[in-house]
Amino acid sequence: MKNILSATIIATSFLMLPVITTKSYAQSGITDTQNSKFAVVNAAPMNSTKWTDGFWGERFKVYSTVSVQDMWKTWQSDKANGFQNFLVASGKKEGRHRGPAFHDGDMYKWFESLVAVYAITKDPELSKIMDEFIDAVVKSQRPDGYINTTVTIVELNEKKKISDAGKDNTVVGTATGSGKDGAFGNRLNFETYNMGHLITTAILHHRVTGKTELLECAKRAADFMYNYWKKDPTTMAYNSICPSHYMAMAELYRETGETKYKDLAEAFINIRDSIKDGTDDNQDRIPFRQQYNAMGHSVRANYLYAGVADLYLETGEEQLKKNLESIWNDLTYRKMYINGACGALYDGTSPDGTDYKPDNVQKVHQSYGRPYQLPHSTAHNETCANIGNMLFNWRMYLTSACPRYIDIMENCFYNSILPGISLDGKDYFYVNPLRLDQDLPYTLRWPKERKSYISCFCCPPNTLRTLCEVQNYAYAIDSKGIYVNLYGSNTFKTNLADVGEVSLKQQTDYPWDGKINITIDNLKGKKEFSISMRVPEWADNVEVTLNGEPWDSNFKDTGYITIKRKWKKGDVIIINIPMKTKLIEAHPLVEEARGQVCVQRGPIIYCIESPDLKGTDMDDITIPVNAKFTPVEIEIGGSNMIALETEAEVRQQKSWENTLYREVSLDKKKQTVRLIPYYAWGNRGKSDMTMWMPYAAE
Repeated sequence: MKNILSATIIATSFLMLPVITTKSYAQSGITDTQNSKFAVVNAAPMNSTKWTDGFWGERFKVYSTVSVQDMWKTWQSDKANGFQNFLVASGKKEGRHRGPAFHDGDMYKWFESLVAVYAITKDPELSKIMDEFIDAVVKSQRPDGYINTTVTIVELNEKKKISDAGKDNTVVGTATGSGKDGAFGNRLNFETYNMGHLITTAILHHRVTGKTELLECAKRAADFMYNYWKKDPTTMAYNSICPSHYMAMAELYRETGETKYKDLAEAFINIRDSIKDGTDDNQDRIPFRQQYNAMGHSVRANYLYAGVADLYLETGEEQLKKNLESIWNDLTYRKMYINGACGALYDGTSPDGTDYKPDNVQKVHQSYGRPYQLPHSTAHNETCANIGNMLFNWRMYLTSACPRYIDIMENCFYNSILPGISLDGKDYFYVNPLRLDQDLPYTLRWPKERKSYISCFCCPPNTLRTLCEVQNYAYAIDSKGIYVNLYGSNTFKTNLADVGEVSLKQQTDYPWDGKINITIDNLKGKKEFSISMRVPEWADNVEVTLNGEPWDSNFKDTGYITIKRKWKKGDVIIINIPMKTKLIEAHPLVEEARGQVCVQRGPIIYCIESPDLKGTDMDDITIPVNAKFTPVEIEIGGSNMIALETEAEVRQQKSWENTLYREVSLDKKKQTVRLIPYYAWGNRGKSDMTMWMPYAAE
């Protein structure tokens, strides 16, 4: 087995075919803020970063060779029916709509994962799949631009009933409500959510391939929403659930330069004020500009916050920034789990805006709770919410170049998004509890194991597209130079203004080893520019050398180690970030974590899982505050990783059957226990797991 602790890395590349050199492909990042007046820093161009080895290289290989194809089979199956709905809506087949109304958008998210993989591999088989799907999507669109298979199939079948009157082969559908122009009659049709994801994936497809068919389809959908807003803004406002279309419309403005899309992006926020019976659950009880705390359904909330951040990047409205910064502080310092996860409550009640009158209490679900309300076993933490947190922080980073936002993104990638998919790339979680005990005497809503198909299939494709796109967040650029934000073995190639083409090669075993080599692999210009390397918030005693000579690594003011000079090919920066194992405690108001600790090494959060406990009950284990941890190379599910071993105290407990309270037992013994990365739990069958453990004083 490869020594993944080794400081010597041999970089290997995936097979790359020639790239398409359209203007948009060459210049645009995953979020193209080059012309956004209030962006401080910009995404690096798509396809500029390619994983070559190490952690993300291994993960990308699984997703690109197994996951995207496996999910395509799921969408074609009778379980999901997603692609079948497009075949029916496009007239290629007859039938009725099957599955949730939001599956259109979920298929678009899966398609986005194809686009991200194709940007790197140029696999012709993926191109064929994309073309097949695009054909069905485009033919499912009405002439007026409206597209939503739930409604379109009903309309087609209603026409079929008329044309087939008196015949036995009538095909019917189940109407779900329609408003003006046959749209937006039922907010649970998720029309804006679906069209938002269509627009986003179409933009990225255009940037990667240069093809325009899907982009034109997306523009027609956007034009339909624009025209509908002009006619009936209130109905449009009521139909903003999980508002992916906020981010999408801002990005469409960046892609096309057409100001009507910017106007619509701004209108989407403004028309929320017209809602008279809104809820905290949907963040529309009060106008957005009066909101200063994270509230309600966490996916809807985080998509809203990301969309508003996109709008700020274009308009620079100070009030929006004030709202966003206050919400970010509330979320980050009072309502976010240690692993970046969001949305503590399966179900609850909103205490806000009800005047504390019992008759006015509102239900919330999959939502943020009160400050510090962060349960473990019943944590909802939907993967989509965690992805929304990442998207929100990315856009906040673009407004500021502040690395604290990247710190949270990295935390989400490793510790609350990556757990959503099995190590073999085939099965998925919907929720992400911090503790799971098979003896818990009640049933929660979602499976305790990852499944290849979940009835609410929004998280799997969202997880897949996000993890296939991690490389697009690794670097950022501005007029001064390059920001190195995420670490992993890769090659990076870009063009800097007034400098020209620059190529970097990064070699590292991060997150297992903190030694990172960055080499200037190619350089055509001779002007000076800066390379700024993020120092993670958890890091101590970081050391840097340039061409073997120590470099002052002062980073306290900015969170970056910045070297500005006239670079030459072959220059080598080496960063050493000690991977110290730390015991982390929670704020004392987080009641469920009182007297407990969590174990973190580098960016990785750890947990204990029953397969490693040799029959010991996880509830009997306590971690000494002076525990020494030994890194151990292990393999789970075909994936190499670093586990931690330490000597713990195990209390000698009697059975708790028919007992709720009793005197504390002081009997205990020593036992070596193993902790594994939280993202890897649940890959060895049913198990018990906990992230937080009681600690024992010296």
